[in-house]
Amino acid sequence: MVQPRRALAQHWLKSEQALGSIMEAAECGENDRVLEIGPGTGILTRRLLSVAGGVVAVEIDRDLCKLLAKQLGEKENFLLLQGDFLELDLATLLNSFSAFNHPNKVVANIPYNITGPIIEKLLGTISNPNLQPYESIVLLIQKEVADRLTASSGSRTFGALTVRASYLAKCEYVCTVAAKAFHPVPKVDSAVVKLTPRQLEVTADDPKYLETLVKLGFSAKRKMLRNNLQTVIERDRMTQILEQLDINPQSRGEDLSVEQWVELSNQLKKISNA
Repeated sequence: MVQPRRALAQHWLKSEQALGSIMEAAECGENDRVLEIGPGTGILTRRLLSVAGGVVAVEIDRDLCKLLAKQLGEKENFLLLQGDFLELDLATLLNSFSAFNHPNKVVANIPYNITGPIIEKLLGTISNPNLQPYESIVLLIQKEVADRLTASSGSRTFGALTVRASYLAKCEYVCTVAAKAFHPVPKVDSAVVKLTPRQLEVTADDPKYLETLVKLGFSAKRKMLRNNLQTVIERDRMTQILEQLDINPQSRGEDLSVEQWVELSNQLKKISNA
């Protein structure tokens, strides 16, 4: 039996209840081609194979790849790729496998230590979004990150990550998964989130400028926005603009909704171009 590797942050899910919640959120059917990142021993993979038209599993661990190939390799709707998901050019690799090309959904239990880079690769960034977005992305991740992804404006957990992700996708909190649901047991709880890529009604006129603004706006969370953005615009002028946008001049970064961040970015960009 292959043992979990601490170096790869491997924590294998064993809860049937959590698996059921993941599958319910994923809503997979025979017309779906699913990407699974880090299938581990295949407990989620088997569920996906029973309902999806195709499952592409990317696993970095050679020993686990041998196990998965032995146990699931004969299934026609299963494609196993060995490698680091963050390094693989998945689109190019899948060109050779027409039945698995262009996965439309992602369902995965991903390592805590590379959650941010994985989400960025799946969604893209504000200035460089994924031009072939997935229909939905269901992930089992650290609860702290899930809270930040799905935070509402005005809450302490609302931050730069919330704005970046919510600009690109609708972020939903599905359920909490206790640490005891894994082997080995991690030090923190996890949660299932569902990200549905979308485009906001009002988008940033200059996405790169919005990215910079958000980074500055949350650089010191205890400071008011007009203080964090002094390098962009003079403090009193910033107060006037916030009032024009019907935003409290004493607001901090977490007090603005994603839409308000976009409005502020567009307004400040117009002034800088004037």
